[in-house]
Amino acid sequence: MSHRYSKNLRAIDFFCGAGGMSFGLQKAGIKVLAGIDNDFSCKETYLANNRPAKFIHKDISDLSSDHLVNITDVSRDDDNLILVGCSPCQYWSRIQTNKTKSEATAFLLKEFQRFVYELNPGFILIENVPGIFKSRMSYLPSFLTFLASRDYHFDDGIINSNMFGVPQNRYRYVLIGTRLSDGLFLPKGRKNENLVVRNFIGTKNNFPRIKAGYRDNPTRMHTAALLSDKNLERIKRTPHDGGTRESWKDIKDLQIPAYKGKDTIFRNVYGRMFWDQPAPTITTRFNSLSNGRFGHPEENRAISLREGATLQTFPKRYIFKAPNQASIARQIGNAVPPALSKRLGKHIIKFINNGKV
Repeated sequence: MSHRYSKNLRAIDFFCGAGGMSFGLQKAGIKVLAGIDNDFSCKETYLANNRPAKFIHKDISDLSSDHLVNITDVSRDDDNLILVGCSPCQYWSRIQTNKTKSEATAFLLKEFQRFVYELNPGFILIENVPGIFKSRMSYLPSFLTFLASRDYHFDDGIINSNMFGVPQNRYRYVLIGTRLSDGLFLPKGRKNENLVVRNFIGTKNNFPRIKAGYRDNPTRMHTAALLSDKNLERIKRTPHDGGTRESWKDIKDLQIPAYKGKDTIFRNVYGRMFWDQPAPTITTRFNSLSNGRFGHPEENRAISLREGATLQTFPKRYIFKAPNQASIARQIGNAVPPALSKRLGKHIIKFINNGKV
């Protein structure tokens, strides 16, 4: 039966983290009922920015659909319900991490499937790293088979978030689906030459010059990690606007032994961002000079916590609460950029308003 969009469109955000997906969906006009995450350290950040959505501190493996229905007051078979699943992605990431630690999260998509089966929502939205799409070990093929068996029509693939309002080259797997009708496709991205570092950080964007180790107040959060004397010397010798560690590779005291004679590997490590290009993917350790091309384009430091959040398209009023800089960086790097989630939310609304369901 055809119906038009109303304020009844609601979402539950599984693996919500700091709330990037929830925030963007709400900006699109979708009511987010709750975010679910087993990381209690995200609770204060999530609630500070996403009320009246609730924060449900649960491992979804221990959460029943009955309990979720009681908490959120949703109904089964609700055409206006969106279940969102952005499960932790470290296991499938190309970034070299300890896979043993992340192995427990590798198949959370199967747990998400249980809620889709039991609640039968009108819409499904998933965001994850490309690895979940490409790995032979991924549970994704089984999940797609399940969706088809439940008569969900879906479109999925790899997108670059830079084509969806984000000033990063951030590639992600996205799936969007519905059981209400066919014809729901991923939104088409568009190139925007303004989505570059220069237009988001720097003094012209109200980021005053600071030194490495500067600690700002918790609200502004223009805080930069302290650098060792050697790393400070390295960044000073790295040319502005995209310089790399090749500039000091022949200086014995500065060269990193692991890269000696291997200048072609991990070329972005210790590098500076380019002013007029999108930023690299903002990871959970973006505030560390040694973990990627996270050097400020011209100041002698890694980018600040607030600069990273801004490149993730969080507004400056977005409050991050955590016990230390590393925890805040992890919340920011793990988040779905709100600009991307807003685009996805508006795409679902447009689909409904065009009379597709």
